[in-house]
Amino acid sequence: MNDIYKKLEMCLKSVRTKTDFQPEVALILGSGLGDYADGIQIEQTVDYTEIEGFPVSTVAGHKGRFVFGYVGEVPVVVMQGRVHYYEGYPMSDVVLPTRLMGMMGAKKLILTNAAGGVNFDYKPGDFMMITDHITTAVPSPLIGPNIDELGARFPDMSEVYSLRIREIIREEAKKLGISLREGVYAQLTGPAYETPAEIRMCRSWGADAVGMSTACEAMAARHMGMEVCGISCITNLAAGMSTKQLDHKEVQETADRVAAQFKALLTAIVSNI
Repeated sequence: MNDIYKKLEMCLKSVRTKTDFQPEVALILGSGLGDYADGIQIEQTVDYTEIEGFPVSTVAGHKGRFVFGYVGEVPVVVMQGRVHYYEGYPMSDVVLPTRLMGMMGAKKLILTNAAGGVNFDYKPGDFMMITDHITTAVPSPLIGPNIDELGARFPDMSEVYSLRIREIIREEAKKLGISLREGVYAQLTGPAYETPAEIRMCRSWGADAVGMSTACEAMAARHMGMEVCGISCITNLAAGMSTKQLDHKEVQETADRVAAQFKALLTAIVSNI
């Protein structure tokens, strides 16, 4: 058996000693959304440190736990704090939580993040529904021996972000009066913010937003056959697009400013997918 799959089974066994909750939808919360899970009907929480072999996020502000519960009548598992490639973990560990939620029973995955705007039409505080992604700058989570228990060796990625769910997101955003951008997300490694030349490169590739997570998780989820959607909160204009220097404080402040709208949109999406 593949070593990565053995580790996944060990993590699943560890979780199952604490809860047998069966989620339908999985959510990964990005910057500014960490407390969304505190407002749902919570049935059980499991700290990442309680799970044998589980990678633990080192980013300040990430609580680092799974929250099991209900959004309306929908059973969900929510990640409060994700693991990033820039923290030094192998890519297989970065996507381990995503795969683990799929093994728990989740059939759908909602990804959120804070991202830099690469498109000059975007402004801080905008929401962008991810229609596609670019992962050229980071290692694929599928490199290495294929995990046959999870999916095919050469999975199709022509529709990573579900057309069905994207239509639901459009409808729910319109009902809530939320302006919604649609675009391509590029994942780079971080942790340094990109240079102006790298941002020009991303724009030439066709990217509208850039960040340090999400696309690798989406790829791992699609490999497993999960239905995926993603929304970025544009927290700043990327390097070289304004005279401002980039810092994490600005990212956090913008994410916090629009968090209430983002949470309302998330609840609407979960309730309708």
